[in-house]
Amino acid sequence: MKYDIIVIGSGPGGYISAVRASQLGKKVAIIEKYSTLGGTCLNVGCIPSKALLDSSHHYYDAVHHFEEHGISVEKPSFDFSKMVERKENVVTTTTGGIKYLMDKNNIDVYEGLGSFEDATHVKITKSDGSSEVIEGTNTIIATGSKPSTLPFISLDKERVITSTEALKLKEVPKHLLVIGGGVIGLELGSVYKRLGADVTVIEYAPKITPTMDADVSKELTKVLKKQGMKFNVSTGVTSVERNGDEVVVKANNKKGEEVTFTGDYCLVAVGRKAYTEGLGLEKAGVKVNERGQVDVNDHLQTNISNIYAIGDVVKGAMLAHKAEEEGVVVAEYLAGEKPHIDYNLIPGIVYTWPEVAAVGKTEQELKDAKIDYKSGKFSMRALGRSRASGDIDGFVKVLADKNTDEILGVHMVGARVADLIMEAAVAMEYRASAEDLARICHGHPTYSEAVKEAAKAAWDGKPLNA
Repeated sequence: MKYDIIVIGSGPGGYISAVRASQLGKKVAIIEKYSTLGGTCLNVGCIPSKALLDSSHHYYDAVHHFEEHGISVEKPSFDFSKMVERKENVVTTTTGGIKYLMDKNNIDVYEGLGSFEDATHVKITKSDGSSEVIEGTNTIIATGSKPSTLPFISLDKERVITSTEALKLKEVPKHLLVIGGGVIGLELGSVYKRLGADVTVIEYAPKITPTMDADVSKELTKVLKKQGMKFNVSTGVTSVERNGDEVVVKANNKKGEEVTFTGDYCLVAVGRKAYTEGLGLEKAGVKVNERGQVDVNDHLQTNISNIYAIGDVVKGAMLAHKAEEEGVVVAEYLAGEKPHIDYNLIPGIVYTWPEVAAVGKTEQELKDAKIDYKSGKFSMRALGRSRASGDIDGFVKVLADKNTDEILGVHMVGARVADLIMEAAVAMEYRASAEDLARICHGHPTYSEAVKEAAKAAWDGKPLNA
């Protein structure tokens, strides 16, 4: 079989790229080595983790907040197996939706491991050992990433686990040790903390969410500590040992002293790395960089002109929505269109509660670039909507150019900021000023009023409700 475009990998980047290419008249095939479509995000990442986050959030509210709303219930309890079953049902429905999209858009789906025979031929090795070869004028590599570890850690995937296993535990840990205070560690730590586990986070950097704005990290640390999570920053892990049902983690703290942590499970959440195993890149002549990522130019084109790569397998933030945008860009580029992607405007989100969201530059990045800026900040506590719901933690911060008033970055901690951040992204896409955002009439009472107020604070220093 010959195709205009072969896509290897069916995660958010791969399947969206395939759909867009088909919409633009291309004959498309997609190859997926697993029996379900959707990649890490839909199967063992974004979707199942959000399902467990929502279930655990409902339980946490029942235990801690129902009474203040005048709701009396018997002592709440939970059935963890039912939570997991619900999560699996959400995953099954969502991955089934991808299969529907493939059928709807006449995309041929091949199940098996895709590997290059040369620059235009891809071999598909099936689970029974049989194989076939298909030909593509262009190929898009969308094989994603897998969890990273540290060289001295042996992952047994039972007690010393990655995010994949953390989503499939049969029990709630008594004490979950989390190595890594980034998005994955904090989200999964939150799930099990809400369900009664002790959670200790060990982070090498001086703050959690180390790539985010310092004010965000500080606020998130405060509210998660209030929920009972423990944090050890500036702490470098030196060993992880399992003894039966116990895991012992040794580390050096910021004073250089050895400290020991003991738990029944240890989640290793130190990031992810590009997944290129078995692709046969050398047969096609495709180059990878020093980090093992597929090397691409501004058009996401590899050094082999008819082969492209997108998502976690290339440089940049490892985010499902970044992969989707890149998939669309490549599909449109191959169809002769002139798409663009602004990497500065890809939002970053942490689905703890309160949520965290950001787009654009942090204060430190502006300082490092020697850009004169002004900052406006508004507390969620001052919002009528936040007080009505009881979600008073957090803030919105708007950073704007000191001379032009153009919005350069927006950082949020609070209820539903994962959705709210897109107001900032849209404003920045159109290069709005802080004054522009401050002068837009926002519905009352809404969480979005915090954006208006923070923008006004950045523009003239005079928010109306603070």
